[in-house]
Order: sequence, then C-alpha cells, then structure tokens
Amino acid sequence: MSFVPGQPVTAVVQRIEIQKLRQGENLILGFSIGGGIDQDPGQNPFSEDKSDKGIYVTRITPGGPAEVAGLRMGDKIMQVNGWDMTMVTHDQARKKLTNKREDVVRLLITRRSLEEAVKQSKGSHPRQ
Repeated sequence: MSFVPGQPVTAVVQRIEIQKLRQGENLILGFSIGGGIDQDPGQNPFSEDKSDKGIYVTRITPGGPAEVAGLRMGDKIMQVNGWDMTMVTHDQARKKLTNKREDVVRLLITRRSLEEAVKQSKGSHPRQ
C-alpha cells in the first residue's frame, strides 16, 4: 500500500480481536512489531514502499493469542483499540499494544492479500 503524505489513505482493512494471555503479572499478545515514524523505513522487509513508516507485525508466536486470532506476519497495524497507528513512534505503538488495563486488543490491520483480492474483484467486474 503506497500513499502520498498529506493525502487521504484508502486501505482494505480487517478487524482482529486478540484476547491477551495472562502469565503472572504479564499480559501476552504473542507477536512483535517493527516500524514507526522514528525508524528507518528502508529496513522494513514487509513494506513495498520503502518510505512507509507504518507499524508492521514482524513475528508471531506459534499457538499464541495473535496467531489464534488470525494475525499474520507482515500485517500492517492501522489502529489499536480505536487509536490511529499510522503516524506513531515504535515506542508509542508498543505502549498502546501492551496497556496492562486492557485484556483485549482490537486491531484494524491491512495486508497485501486483502488489497490484491479487492483489486482482482474490481478488475473482474467492469463498472457500468
């Protein structure tokens, strides 16, 4: 998904709800993130556009809450519990995801396969 700074972004999103796993004092999500406006976007292996400073899922714990909920490596996180994640630092994103007062994390994500499916469906049904 590419975008022009200052212009509206159109994205195909999917809702994912992750129930955190409690281990003692810790709440486990079962995934790691990369990216953020303070990071080098050229180092992001999931971004087609090497200027994209979004937050991406970089690792999924097999059998963990995120995998069970349907999150995939390479997913781009657009929102966390209603908070916009498109222009945040890595640390801001981490803090929103690991908030100890929330047992459930509701994500809006986009992934390449969702974008491609919509493009294919638009191409197979000509406009009238």
